[in-house]
Amino acid sequence: MMNITDIRKPSFEVSPQFIDRWSPRSFLEKEVPDEVLYSVFEASRWAPSASNLQPWRFIIARTEEDREAFYSFIVPGNLVWCKSAPVLAVVLSQTTTERGPNAWHAFDAGTAWGYLALEANRKGLITHAMGGFDKEKARDVLHLPDEYEAHAVIAIGYQGEPEALPENLREREQPSNRRLLKESLFEGVFGKNTLDDH
Repeated sequence: MMNITDIRKPSFEVSPQFIDRWSPRSFLEKEVPDEVLYSVFEASRWAPSASNLQPWRFIIARTEEDREAFYSFIVPGNLVWCKSAPVLAVVLSQTTTERGPNAWHAFDAGTAWGYLALEANRKGLITHAMGGFDKEKARDVLHLPDEYEAHAVIAIGYQGEPEALPENLREREQPSNRRLLKESLFEGVFGKNTLDDH
């Protein structure tokens, strides 16, 4: 088994949960118990939210029939590996409020997904969010109201072996690294950096 810290080295001290979480593609065909699955979504419930509107929603597919419906809008390149995942979820958010458009809906939904991903990792699960899906077909299949926007399909389950993947995906089955902090963190104005080589 790979040692994630050989690949990912933080520049400043952070909780291991941030380094350990990554997005594998190899899933075991093993059911996730209700209490484990629901605890993952419970974590997303507590994400910060602008004006406490909590615009995010999740639609999950666990039965063969529901997963087949989800397969109809997932692109073939993702279907190759995500069909092994016991749970699929679509994360969506409400784009409007009683007062008009909610400019923060996608930001908040992304935060809820982040909370979900970290709790899933803590529970021994893996998650992989996919942007490769047909949003309009998903809207039709899932009967989404007009004021909701789908953002991603998330595969949730237990990690399998890389050898279970098609050959072209096996070499990618490892955590990715991240750019240096100084490339993302500026001070005062865009592009002004006060960090060294972190």
